Amino acid sequence: MTSRSFPDVDADDRAVLDAWYAIGFLDAPPPRTTLLGTALAIHRGADGAIQVRAEGRDAPLPVAERHGCLWTSLGTPPDAPVAIPETRESDRRLVCCGSVDVGASGLRVVENFLDLAHFPFVHTNILGAEPQTEVARYHTEWRRDVDEVWATDCAFHQPRAALSALTGLETRYIYRVASPFVTLLYKTCPNDPVRPDVIALFVQPTAPDRCRAHPVMFLIDETSPQADLIQFQQRIFLQDRIILENQRPRLLPLDPRAEIPTRADSLSVAYRRWLKEKRVRYGTTDSL
Repeated sequence: MTSRSFPDVDADDRAVLDAWYAIGFLDAPPPRTTLLGTALAIHRGADGAIQVRAEGRDAPLPVAERHGCLWTSLGTPPDAPVAIPETRESDRRLVCCGSVDVGASGLRVVENFLDLAHFPFVHTNILGAEPQTEVARYHTEWRRDVDEVWATDCAFHQPRAALSALTGLETRYIYRVASPFVTLLYKTCPNDPVRPDVIALFVQPTAPDRCRAHPVMFLIDETSPQADLIQFQQRIFLQDRIILENQRPRLLPLDPRAEIPTRADSLSVAYRRWLKEKRVRYGTTDSL
């Protein structure tokens, strides 16, 4: 896959530079990878500690191990990557679903994750099916106390909401965008009427128009084989990748006149406004 030439990440793009990024899974972190156009080398010492070094820098980068992933940053990140309180529940299963390269802006990948309307057409007979295509009105907000975008009261009928679902479900969703390239959803769990399953998407932007996605699930499911859970989620994501790699432009436009939203796109609109107020440029058409 080839990419056109882009400038390096702008030094003023602090919301991007100072964020934590998952760059691999802890069970087998890659020896080399790329983050924001910068080559990284990953080394595990004899004591088990992992060190990440960026090409052209003397000092190692900050490192964190959380949610089954290795995290790093090119800037000055918060004390720790995104907090997910549900991961402290002892009966939740950690399911790392494999890393997938996508020929699209990482911001496009996050926005696609937030989109309910595509379920019947892209994930037919899994997350949706015709003729039930209408997206019911939901609520979006920018929670300024934590600087996150949330959508609540989301609902969609799904023929197979999860691997463990035996029948179709009226699935409730809550979406959470914790940083420009980190998003989560909380959805009805077929095995627990109170606690939702949690699905996270940690996106590693390798270039403005390319990324590597790391889906991770935190499930209440005692019986499904791990390999089947991974395969189920990979099937869904690979369906998304076909659509994402055919979107034009590959970068995300933040100008509200560039792409006309519908009522179902209110979360996408909130996400783009949030990015614009944070002055995010990397992965957007504003960087050109």
